[in-house]
Amino acid sequence: MPQPQPKPKPSLLAAQALNGQHAESLELPYADEQEIDEIDVEEQQQLLESDPGARKLSLGHRRKVNLPHLIVINEVSNEPEILSLNSTTSTPTPSPTERDQDREREREREHFVPGLRRNSISLPSGINSLDLEALRLRHQMQAQEALHEESRTESSAKAADEQRSGVSDLFDLLTVVNCRLGLSRSGPLTMSSPNHSGRFTLACVQQEQQHEQQDAPQDDKSELIAVKAGTKSELSAIRSNLIRSVLIVDDISASSVGTPTVVTVVPDSVNSHGNDKDDDDSSDEFGNVKKPVYRDRFRSRRRASIAPLPALRLNSKEMLASDFDTHSVASNQASITSVNSLASLLREKMQAFPQMIRKKKRETKDYKIKIFVIMMFFIIIFLIGYAYIAYHQQLLTRSYFQKIKFNSKDRIFRILSHDDKEVIHGHLGVTLGSDSAPFHCLEENRRSDGSVCIEWNGIARLHMNFEDKNVFRCYTLQWQALTPGLLPTDCYELKRDNGLWFGGGITKGQEWSLSYANFDFMPYASGDNKVHQFGNAVKRYFINSIGVAMQVSERTPLQLGINRTENQFCLRAANDDFTFVNRLTPLPQLDYKICTTEDMRSLHMLMTQQSLWDGLTEQDIGELHSLLEEPVWQMPNQETRDSLNETIICDYSENAIAMGLGHIVINEFWQENIGDFTVDRARFPTLKDTIDVLHRRGFKVVFTIQPFISTDSANFKDAVARKLLIYERYSERSIPALTRYKSSSSAGVLDITNNASVPWLIEKLQRLKDEYGVKSFYLDLGTGYNLPHYYQCRQPLDNPDMYARMLTTSLESVGLMAVSTASEVPKPPTFLSTPPANGTWEGLRETLAAVLNYGVIGYPFVLPGAIGGDYLLERPLTKMVSFYSLGQPPLPDPELFIRWLQLATFLPAMQFSHLPDEYHSELVTRVAQELKEVRQTVVIALLKKYLSPSMNEGLPLVRPLWMLDPHDPACLIVSDEFSVGEELIVAPILDAGREEREVYLPQGVWKDGIDGSLRKGSRWMHSYRVPKDKIAYFRKMPDNTRF
Repeated sequence: MPQPQPKPKPSLLAAQALNGQHAESLELPYADEQEIDEIDVEEQQQLLESDPGARKLSLGHRRKVNLPHLIVINEVSNEPEILSLNSTTSTPTPSPTERDQDREREREREHFVPGLRRNSISLPSGINSLDLEALRLRHQMQAQEALHEESRTESSAKAADEQRSGVSDLFDLLTVVNCRLGLSRSGPLTMSSPNHSGRFTLACVQQEQQHEQQDAPQDDKSELIAVKAGTKSELSAIRSNLIRSVLIVDDISASSVGTPTVVTVVPDSVNSHGNDKDDDDSSDEFGNVKKPVYRDRFRSRRRASIAPLPALRLNSKEMLASDFDTHSVASNQASITSVNSLASLLREKMQAFPQMIRKKKRETKDYKIKIFVIMMFFIIIFLIGYAYIAYHQQLLTRSYFQKIKFNSKDRIFRILSHDDKEVIHGHLGVTLGSDSAPFHCLEENRRSDGSVCIEWNGIARLHMNFEDKNVFRCYTLQWQALTPGLLPTDCYELKRDNGLWFGGGITKGQEWSLSYANFDFMPYASGDNKVHQFGNAVKRYFINSIGVAMQVSERTPLQLGINRTENQFCLRAANDDFTFVNRLTPLPQLDYKICTTEDMRSLHMLMTQQSLWDGLTEQDIGELHSLLEEPVWQMPNQETRDSLNETIICDYSENAIAMGLGHIVINEFWQENIGDFTVDRARFPTLKDTIDVLHRRGFKVVFTIQPFISTDSANFKDAVARKLLIYERYSERSIPALTRYKSSSSAGVLDITNNASVPWLIEKLQRLKDEYGVKSFYLDLGTGYNLPHYYQCRQPLDNPDMYARMLTTSLESVGLMAVSTASEVPKPPTFLSTPPANGTWEGLRETLAAVLNYGVIGYPFVLPGAIGGDYLLERPLTKMVSFYSLGQPPLPDPELFIRWLQLATFLPAMQFSHLPDEYHSELVTRVAQELKEVRQTVVIALLKKYLSPSMNEGLPLVRPLWMLDPHDPACLIVSDEFSVGEELIVAPILDAGREEREVYLPQGVWKDGIDGSLRKGSRWMHSYRVPKDKIAYFRKMPDNTRF
């Protein structure tokens, strides 16, 4: 690789210029003259020759740029006299021409005020722009390495040595020149600097020999040859240039190293004659006051190398720092034209590039490390805080009865399964607040049954107990309020991971699952679900799909609320002025039981298990079978009682024979006034004979009875006299409480807590059975909200639904076919009737929802409403249906009637109001006959098969799909399919105009009831075709059935 040529020194350039090696030595061109086409060199030369005092155009004028001015503070205005370097001769007297030039320069200096320098540059003769640029780049554009703190001292010392070496070379050459000129060996050159101290004694001969013997660069040897061959005038010029170079280099050295340097050239005359007052070592050779340049000692070489050069004066020509600054256009252009400048710039960048990369890598690495440290700091703080909280929560959480985890401070309640998996998560005592601390109850407040007692001083008390039933584990919780105004409230999460909640009966929104409902706290009592939150049948029983069941005590004034926003299912104990007006305890108590097991089906059997066989006779079992096998014929309802007579009853029975025999239900209009309990002989003079005819045809006659006694009835006065009615609250049992029900706008209610009321009613009903041969009665109880608002019984009721329960139990002996309201399962063969349904498609969907929901809460025998609807209203009701005497709806749409008939075919019982023959349609008649055959051959057999498990285990005859496979998630969400027992799945059409639907089959092999094909379970059937005259149903086949 060729070695790079060494850069010529400024002294050699000066010697070459004086020796005539530069043709332009007298008039060196400007660095930019060759690039400016607009300047005429010849015209300018003529102008300069004609006017010696004229100056060339400044760089700013020639470049057409505005260069900044440089103001120097405290600059000496007058220029001292430059002393001659020749000590042997005195200063010559200046010539007139020289005086004129001095005066011209003086005027120029006066023109520019002290401290202001011209924004131009004039190069001295003997040195061109290339030399100055090389000189500037030598000391300013040197490649610098990025230094660290630990290497700054070493780098500064190295730089000082290099600069000291360069100055020493110049001094050596200057010594040789002095020797050649015959100057004193004592040396007229005095150098005062931290780097060079003392007065040098120069030995000419020894110096030349030493300089020749040194292994100096080629440039130094060329300089020595030029000195030896030069004449005296040439040596004088070389000497002057060397002194200028010493001044420049040493000034740069002082600015880069950071220490001031003062160089003074003293003539021999002054040196030999002693100290002179005019000798000022603070002035340079041009007469300007030499100001020491002080630099920050901690300034890096990199910053020092790019610092602008100080202003220089060479041959009375002023050069500004801005002319060489990187912001100067002239300097940039001169640098670009210089090959040495470009090479130096490239060398600097190439040398600094690896350092820059390493520095960036180090900075990036340091940046990442800082981020990592900060992140780790916050993670550690979070983990410490979490561990602290978890530790204290663990300390506060105690384990009760092995599977209960309860934090008494925050009142977080959790129940674990057998494999320690959380099955229920709740927040107990929501209304207590968080500022009260619990403690164990005092001895007198504890119970002897092994329960745990925790009390919040003066606020509430909690009792927890445990009952182990082998595979079932039940936990009892009871809250007692100790301060007025406190309402014990417990809330449980409704997360999907914790399963879906079912139970409670039907709600106002007809939601399939309680997890989909959303309502505020409402009293849990039977009502009209068109107006109130809950339907006509309630039971304080709730079950979860993952195997958790909850049962609330009947003595608890229960309010139920579901908050979908917070996903909470809440229980609250709160008294009010109607539903729970009878305060059974001074302050509210919340008492309920939670049971868990692994299987939802077996848990439901546990919670609803009751033997319905107790006390049943063969006649009762026969009656139950007849309700499953035969339809119920409901006499058409009319708004007035005069519309019902014996002829209508006979004609209706003759038309019903074609569909089968069954029970004919006669509404309350068989009596003149509600509560007479005697037949209206004016409209039914021969009713006994008519009933005998119906019996011979195979029908069973059922009378509708009610516990209401109209004020127009003769029995009302008798009941008031006997005090058999519910009386007004705070009336001292003297004023009966009145209410409204259906056709009676004012009626009293029998007080069943009076021991004389039930015998009085049973006597009248038994007389009807004996006289007219009535088989049974349909007990129309209304709902809890049909009781008088300010009711008061002889004995306080736990809640309004307790009235229906007591009356149903009291009338079992007279025979009840069905009841309209219930809060517990009536004794068979009594069925529970669904709420009256509107004759619309919405009513059809409500009927299916009521049957399934009542089956979930433990009512196995459900009597759905009449096919086609019980009434027809196009607008929603604002009051209860029982407040109105609504007549039979008009004949429904044929499609609605067919779809309703298809659904009722697979329900536990069928009830007709309109007959299929009324349509006079071959399609309706044919569909009715086909469905009759399906019920007799398929459905009834399954109903009888699963009758015994329903009587023993409380399982419904018609079940939701999740009872077939509680572990199948799809079965939990399907609300428009059901199963009859475990062997038949039905998927009815519940919307108008539809002939296809989605069908889901649980695991197993199923036979299609429409085309007889086999279907594999655990899958969906999309767009399953269901014609108008067909209903989709599937019978389960043995597991070993092959396709």
